[in-house]
Amino acid sequence: MRFEALYLHIPFCKSKCAYCDFDSRAMGEGCALDEAVATYCDALAAQIDAHGRAGDLAEVQTVYIGGGTPSLLGVRLVELVRRVLGYCDPVEFTCEANPESFTAELARSLRAAGVTRVSLGVQSLQAYELRAIGRIHTAEQAVKAVALARQEGFSTSCDLMCGLPGQTLDAWRDTLKRVLLADPDHVSVYPLQLEEGTPLERLESAGKIEVPDEDFQAQCMDIAAELLHAHSYERYEVASYAKPGHRCQHNIAYWTGVPYLGIGRSAASMCAATGDVSLLLENTFDGTPDSESDGTSDGAAGRSSANSSTARIRFAQLDDAGEEFDHEFLTPREAMAEDLMLACRMTDGIGPELLARAIRVIPADELSAACDRAVEWNLAAWDNGALKPTHLGWLDGNKLFGIFWDLAADA
Repeated sequence: MRFEALYLHIPFCKSKCAYCDFDSRAMGEGCALDEAVATYCDALAAQIDAHGRAGDLAEVQTVYIGGGTPSLLGVRLVELVRRVLGYCDPVEFTCEANPESFTAELARSLRAAGVTRVSLGVQSLQAYELRAIGRIHTAEQAVKAVALARQEGFSTSCDLMCGLPGQTLDAWRDTLKRVLLADPDHVSVYPLQLEEGTPLERLESAGKIEVPDEDFQAQCMDIAAELLHAHSYERYEVASYAKPGHRCQHNIAYWTGVPYLGIGRSAASMCAATGDVSLLLENTFDGTPDSESDGTSDGAAGRSSANSSTARIRFAQLDDAGEEFDHEFLTPREAMAEDLMLACRMTDGIGPELLARAIRVIPADELSAACDRAVEWNLAAWDNGALKPTHLGWLDGNKLFGIFWDLAADA
């Protein structure tokens, strides 16, 4: 299988944020971190080589190294970049970084190695908000990191969060304005989600902190849209804004059904269930999938194609070595419903070509009813043959997504 997008997961952080439920390990400085990183990176390198030799990476167009905190790896991150580029020639190569570990030396080395884009976890430029969510960088470090990334020639992105404990609308405007002064090429804006079991969720449940409600988050999203549009950033996805030529092509691949490969613990992959899916499926599947499968694999060698009822295969790596996977098999109808749902994240919406493909899989009356429902509920509107999200569709995305995901099941 030739994948078009590649993701590498780095599950290490110096300190875990209070809202984070990602697969990451908080580790301080010293031997314990060095040993864990070395062991993990060796396993990651072996998996990159295995897929590279199998030809899985030959057509990769975008690469994204995320985490965790990839910039914590220092020179090992640079080595991983070089290893990946030995097997592909992507048009976009992104590395995530946190301001406190994004040094001038690392920036120069990553740029020289072939990284084209840096995504910085800024989140806020208010000291009390950063403390409340457990971030360990300062506002000054964040601003300097943006300047450094731009100076070294990276396409530079900033992640921001709204709806934080103690946040006010004035503070949110101030963060946005200061970020705009730093002049990144791309900004992503995410409302805080309280994930079960995280320190922030436990504090909120115990009444020790107060988190702004969804109405406040909606106001923040509207303010962000207004300010970013005024500074020539184009919204192309529910949470993403970019200057011309700086859309994140890797994320667009996720939202448009492009086959992608994830390597590293908890990394997800997706491909069509046609033809030879090469090394990954040989390592992932043992036998023919059926309704009695428990959804996991022990890594035993198996077949390299899915059965006739499967249109798309999803799998997530469960271990560091890439020997255990969780997998999911989607029918043609489920795969199409997923594509329709994900298209609703984009400003382009569900275009005529996607609708034409959908009608070959989903009965026309059901597809038409779903589109009518989205319009009736003012979640989407027709524009030159495409069904595009409205303002309400952005703010109440889960309702819009649900309309089209419901098409996965036979009526």
